[in-house]
Amino acid sequence: MLETALHAKHVALGGTMVEFGGWSMPLKYSSITEEHHAVRKTCGLFDISHMGRLLFTGPDATAFIDSLVTIDVTKLAVGRIKYALVCNEIGGVLDDILVYRVDEGAYLLVVNASNREKILGWIERHRRDANFEVDDRTFNTVMLAPQGPQAKAIVTKLFGEDIVGAMRYYRCAEIEYKGQSALLSRTGYTGEDGFEITLRDDTQGEALWEQLIDAGCIPAGLGCRDTLRLEAAMPLYGHELTEEIDPLTAGLDFAVNLNAGDFIGKEALTSIEAREDRRQRVGLELSGRRIAREGCVLIADGRQIGLVTSGTFSPTLEKSIAMGYVDADHAAVGTQLEVDIRRKQEPATVVALPFYQRQR
Repeated sequence: MLETALHAKHVALGGTMVEFGGWSMPLKYSSITEEHHAVRKTCGLFDISHMGRLLFTGPDATAFIDSLVTIDVTKLAVGRIKYALVCNEIGGVLDDILVYRVDEGAYLLVVNASNREKILGWIERHRRDANFEVDDRTFNTVMLAPQGPQAKAIVTKLFGEDIVGAMRYYRCAEIEYKGQSALLSRTGYTGEDGFEITLRDDTQGEALWEQLIDAGCIPAGLGCRDTLRLEAAMPLYGHELTEEIDPLTAGLDFAVNLNAGDFIGKEALTSIEAREDRRQRVGLELSGRRIAREGCVLIADGRQIGLVTSGTFSPTLEKSIAMGYVDADHAAVGTQLEVDIRRKQEPATVVALPFYQRQR
């Protein structure tokens, strides 16, 4: 398995190491519930160095990325970040990504760890004679993510009010760390306020990790990252998003601009948009404490009308929650369904998403 520059630190902290997207990553250090509450109440610290970081430069970088993703990249200002999808020809999702415009002719694409090689291959398949360079910076950089209501205060301690105080959501800026250029961004994948610090020198990763811990961050693993994102109704690739599921069915219309230039999958998505009978992603609240796992069948009127894609017992809400896809005529909030959990049907109600939303 691949290891991030902080692997030894995770092991020394007693992290339970698991395979994720080809990487050895910490599932938890104490307990998933404790780390979940730390992010909701104070500030958790995640090592997300396993995420792919692809830097695009060159005369055709803008035009090529615009043909690759579902948003209008030409209107993305320097210092802005947007969520986008990379789709195949039938509109299925190859990956959900973040597009950073870090300079006039430079873009950073942050992709899921398990999809990095696939996306690199997709780029080479479609680049033809376009004039741009792709620098895969995944293995020589470090990316840390302090997340939680105290994240801003903690990051301000390290980098100053002038930079952090002026940074709005989905923005990025060049900063300096120990004399080296670094990148600070403000996005997150937990439903809380959060920042990402990308160091271009991976040998400095442990020092930054220690500084963030000393400033008040609590180490957090992938286990609570999953429960946090599910409460916030954020899709996870391989669950809510796959090569067979399109972004419109997934409810990600905000990240699909069918009025912009051509991109791969646009024709298929235009056709899908016109369909009123497509399945919809919904939130589910179960009446009991049993957990509806991925693949559990959703039933109404004695017939299968959908499938669960993710489920957990919410530490924040203290309820069993899930997301899944259901037929359009069973997607309305308040609809009563049943979930087949190990051959026993549990009552469930379709509820509004997200399950949890922080107070701003």
